[in-house]
Amino acid sequence: MRNKGRWAMLLAAALVALAVSACGKDGGKSGELKTVKFSEVIRSIFYAPHYVAMSQGFFKDEGLNVDMNTAQGSDKGAAALLAGTADISLVGPETTIYIFNQKGEKTLKVFHQLTAKDGSFLLSREKLDDFKWGDLSGKTVIGWRPGSAPQMVLNSTLLQEGVSGVNVITNIASPAMAGAFTSGQGDFIQLFEPVASMLVQEGKAHYVGSLGEAFGAFPETSYVATSDYIKSNPEVIQSFVRAVAKGAEWLNTASDDEIAEALAPFFEGTSKELILQSVHRYKNQGTWPTNPELSQDQFDTLQNVLIANGVLKDAERIANMGDVVDMSFVYKLGKTE
Repeated sequence: MRNKGRWAMLLAAALVALAVSACGKDGGKSGELKTVKFSEVIRSIFYAPHYVAMSQGFFKDEGLNVDMNTAQGSDKGAAALLAGTADISLVGPETTIYIFNQKGEKTLKVFHQLTAKDGSFLLSREKLDDFKWGDLSGKTVIGWRPGSAPQMVLNSTLLQEGVSGVNVITNIASPAMAGAFTSGQGDFIQLFEPVASMLVQEGKAHYVGSLGEAFGAFPETSYVATSDYIKSNPEVIQSFVRAVAKGAEWLNTASDDEIAEALAPFFEGTSKELILQSVHRYKNQGTWPTNPELSQDQFDTLQNVLIANGVLKDAERIANMGDVVDMSFVYKLGKTE
């Protein structure tokens, strides 16, 4: 991840930059909406507050038009920011640390923490009545790419549980993981919702555990932008933060029917039952924090995990969180401006 050649290739593969429309700075009530080029790491109900903010018009209420694409990886989402093909990306906050330590021309900063735990679930090929993490010893797990948050959380969970001898496959692209498993590869697979529940419903896998519950608090996914973009567009960032916060609040009060209707356009072919099951599963494990702040304790946990997984040297630990984190917009939530 810290290799300059890898990032050069990612930048070369970044999407062609999209034009940005004129901005009407009046909450969207008159004038044109400000277009924000937005990149999400993957499509998952793990990010439900964001989709709610889109479907319920909270971004438009704030004067923003969110032009969304799916990067299929935090590395690609961060590369899009550096290339200027995305204004804001929803990625793992570890990307800001990797970029900062490269000492390049641009730095990235987290400005809103969306999730407080890992969002992946472990599924097995064979039904296990009393799963223990030790059951993974000697088995093969289809996991996520090296250096990604779900891969590091799985590895850290195995270390935490004292489990060794697990063969984790990390070279399958995320869109192809479920297909590889259903084709017979691997004994277990690590997936996000709603794909996890879809495999279970189809009888192709069995639910055995939550990585979020097993590992505990972890700042897995954050909204990130370049320092330059944040400095030049503070009103956009503040409006974006308010819209997402409204989405998270709405999720806590809306009925099941309302939630299913709001999320359905983003998950075509997924039943109302599976959408709601996924939402409740994430709610029950405390996925979406009421306070979207990336705290110092969470940042320390993040860096400890990176070091334990060998993707960050202790000497590269960032002492001043402010170098890669700006929570000033979160602090202003609820305050009269």
